[in-house]
This record gives sequence, C-alpha cells and structure tokens, in this order.
Amino acid sequence: MIKRLSQCIREYKKDAILSPVYVLVESLLDVAIPFVMADLIDKGIDAGNMGMILRYGAILVGFALVALLFGALAGRSCARATAGFARNLRHDMFHHLQVYSFSNIDKFSAPGLVTRLTTDVNNVQNAFMMIIRTLIRCPAMLIFAMVMSFRINKDIAAIFLAVIPVLGIGLYLIIRRVHPVFTRVFKTYDALNGVVQENLSGIRVVKNFVREEHEIEKFDGISGKIYKDFSLAERIMSLNNPLMQSCIYACMILVSWLGAKQIVIGTMSTGNLMSFFTYIMQILSSLMMLSMVFVMITMSRTSAERIVEVLEEQSDITNGPDPVYEVKNGSIVFRDVSFSYAKRPDKEVLYNIDLEIASGQTIGIIGGTGSSKSSLVQLIPRLYDVTAGSVLVGGVDVRDYDLNTLRQNVAMVLQKNTLFSGTIKENLRWGNPDASDEELVRVCRLAQADEFIRSFPDGYDTYIEQGGTNVSGGQKQRLCIARALLRRPKILILDDSTSAVDTKTDALIGKAFREEIPDTTKIIIAQRISSVKDADQIIVMDNGSIHGRGTHEELLESNEIYREVYYSQQKGGLEG
Repeated sequence: MIKRLSQCIREYKKDAILSPVYVLVESLLDVAIPFVMADLIDKGIDAGNMGMILRYGAILVGFALVALLFGALAGRSCARATAGFARNLRHDMFHHLQVYSFSNIDKFSAPGLVTRLTTDVNNVQNAFMMIIRTLIRCPAMLIFAMVMSFRINKDIAAIFLAVIPVLGIGLYLIIRRVHPVFTRVFKTYDALNGVVQENLSGIRVVKNFVREEHEIEKFDGISGKIYKDFSLAERIMSLNNPLMQSCIYACMILVSWLGAKQIVIGTMSTGNLMSFFTYIMQILSSLMMLSMVFVMITMSRTSAERIVEVLEEQSDITNGPDPVYEVKNGSIVFRDVSFSYAKRPDKEVLYNIDLEIASGQTIGIIGGTGSSKSSLVQLIPRLYDVTAGSVLVGGVDVRDYDLNTLRQNVAMVLQKNTLFSGTIKENLRWGNPDASDEELVRVCRLAQADEFIRSFPDGYDTYIEQGGTNVSGGQKQRLCIARALLRRPKILILDDSTSAVDTKTDALIGKAFREEIPDTTKIIIAQRISSVKDADQIIVMDNGSIHGRGTHEELLESNEIYREVYYSQQKGGLEG
C-alpha cells in the first residue's frame, strides 16, 4: 500500500525529501537553545558576568533566527509536497477510472468513488503532511532532547525511560480500538453521498410527490449513524490527552523533587534544572504530537486502503495481446451468446442468443421492461463482455479489437441521455472534436435538432447547464443523437432514444437515417411499434431470449407478443 501511494509523489520528491531535512535542522536548533540557556544562567546571570550574558544572548538570538528560517523552509516544502501528492493522487485515480468497465464502476458505486476522490484523498494528504513534518520532527526532538537530558544528569533523565513504555502501550490500545470504527465510518460516508446524489438528481420527483420529509428522515438516519461512530471514535481518542497530561505532570513533579535535592547538595546547577524542565516539555510534547500523528495515520489508513483499492482494481475489459485496429463494416453476429452481470451462470439475463445483422441494415428491437434489450446491445461496443458465446462486428470478435477503435465505430445513444455543462457546439463535438460548424448543422438536421437550436437567442452557442436541465427531454434526446451521428459510425445504436419526441419527429428522424446514412447499421430499441415498423428486421425480446424475428408484416402474422403490442397501441391511438 505504501509503495503504491509513494508512486504519486513523483515530481514533488525533492520537496518531500527537503522538508524532513529542514525539520531535522530546526529540531536540532530548538534542542540546543535550552542548553545555551543553561550556560547563560549559570555563567552569565548567576556569575554576574555581563560579557557572558551578551555572548550567550547573541547565540540564542542566532539560533532562534536560523530555526525560524528552517521552519519556514520546511513549511513551504511540506505544503508543495503534500498538495502535489494529493493532486497526483486524484489525477491517477480519475485517470484509472476512465478505463474501468461498467462492472468495475458497479462494484464501487458512483457515490463511493466520489468519497474516495475527495474525503479519502484529503485524509491521506493530511497524514502525508504529518509524516514528512511532524513524524520526523517528533522523534528527532525526542532523541535530541533525551541525549541532552542524559548529558546533563543521567539519574533524572532515567525517569523518561519509565514513561515511554506506558505511553506506547496506551497509544497501541487506543489505535487498536479506533481503526475498525473509522473503517465503518467511511463506508457509511459512501451511503450518505449516495443519498445526497440521489436526492439532488431527483429533486423534481421529490417535490412533485411531496417526499421532502421522507428524504430528510433518510438523510438524518445515515448522518446520525456517522455521528454515533465518530462520537465513539472521539471518546476513545480523547483518552490520549489525560494519559499524556498525567505522564507530563508526573515527570515534572519527579524532576522538581530530584532536581531540588541535587541543587541543595551541589551536584546540579539552577540553569541545568531549568533546561531540564524545557527538555521535559520537549520530550513529552513530542510524545503527545507523536500520538496525535498515529491517531491521524489510523484515520487515514482506512482512506489509504480505499484509495489503493481503486488504483489497483483492473478493468475486466481490456485489449487482447494483438488487437485489431480496423472495423471493416457494420455487420453484427451473435453466436450462442449468454450474459450475466454477476458473471454467474445461474443469474443470466441473456440466453443462447443467435442473431445475424448485415452491414447497413436497420434493426428494430422491442420487448417488455426487463426483457434485456439494453443488455443485448451493450455487448456490441464491449460495455460488458459476454459470459458465454461471442459477438462479432465486421467479422471479428469484439474482444479482439482495440477498445478505442471498436467504440469509435459503434456510436450508442443510451436510455439516460447525458449532456455536459458547456455550449451546444461543445457538447456536439464530443462526437468529433475537429468537426466544422457545417458538419454540426448537418447532423442536427438529421436528428431534427437544428430548428429548435436556431430558436434559442444564442443558437449553437447556447449554454447547456449541467445535466442538460435547461432543455426538454425531447431536445436532449435529439442533441445526443446528433452527437452520435457526428462520429460517422459504422454502427448506430439508439436505446429507446426517441421516447420523448412526438411520432412525427420520430418518423422524420427514421426517414433521415434511411436516406442520409444508408451504409450505417442502425439498431433501434423502442417501445412504439411506429419507431421500428419500417426496419429491415424486427427482434422481439422476452425474458432474455429472442421470442421472434421478421418484418412488421411477418411478425403481425406469426408473433403473439408483437401482435398484442401493436393492437394495444393502435387502440390507444399511438399508431399512425
């Protein structure tokens, strides 16, 4: 885990090394100051020697200024190293997420990944800061101060050796109890983020059904669980402070008692006793800070484990050893295909699919909710891999293609249309970053989007809010279709992507497809028979298998499901 995280330091390695070096110099000077102070008292003040007072006073000022300089340098280097480390960590995680398959994302969940990219990274960044600064400073101060204490008086300094094991055992017991609590807390954070994300994305539904109180109650339940766990963790960690204070005061009392006796008998000077008190505070303060560092590391350990889990997760969809970089045509063949999301044969959602689609054909797919229509088409661009059998595009198994090449040639408009914040032009150019304005207009005319775009005051420069909230559902669908067409794909998949447009616009889109992109294989998943009745072949899906196939007329005669859907829509006034 540490090795994997350390790879994210990269160009900030110099600052990460310099910061501890600066801290060591600063610590050495801080420890030297009480020693000089003892000579100032014994040889200057007690002896009434003004020359020695000025001499040692100047040395103290010099030490303080140099310590201040190195402290500032340590702070600057530490800030650059930790901020850079966090930036690289977020970059590596986000970059790694881009190669995840859908099943990888399903494993972690979107809210969980957001928590790991934000809260967990912040925790690890804080721990890294404490490691390269505080974790170096505390042992250094502890060792230097102990050495100086033993140099002054070995008998009194031995007190510290009795205190350290007590603190060590207490700290170990605290950390052992706290770590499982933080592990539980961060998992709850994932759930909290999920509730917030779900609520905000569905706020219109929440308000429409007047479910604000229900959502508040759900949020408060999870938030209360986090409060309960954090309260428990804080109660456990709060034991650290009284333990430290007890040790500090016990040491001060013992040093005062033993030091006073040695001053009386003349084996110890007043200056040495005062410097000893300073070393007591330095030693025990270092131990206290060290305990806080370990508590912070305990908190961040869970975050670090969650981050490394994301970084080491390997996509289950990758290029083969010798990938194919050319898709010859848009023909599609399903050979005895079965598929399950859980990779378990007993939970298959597609069964023994055999299907051949010639390049340039228009294929319609209909079926009830849960008939696995979307699951079927998602196997074509390898959003998921088959559990059994094979899918061929252009005569080549999709698993043998370079992923980018395959997906560049298979444009898919999903059920949930997504637009990103930016202008309409910027959203369209997701399909082709180098597309000219004329090309944008052409595909928008094909998708029946040009007319409504020109009705906006800013036309194609109209700004789209995040998620496309300032355009209607039908407008969003047509923009997404235009974006897909801009790819000039060999295969175009519309997954129920015209459900929000009227039948006239739907028919115009279908006509434009037939006339303008005849060589592109078009797969149209729809609920309306009118959307697919002119297709070269219509597939009827039922419970994960093909229930029927043929033209509109053939299915009306031979397929009960198709006939039932057709007449119910005719009766409902949805047809023609």
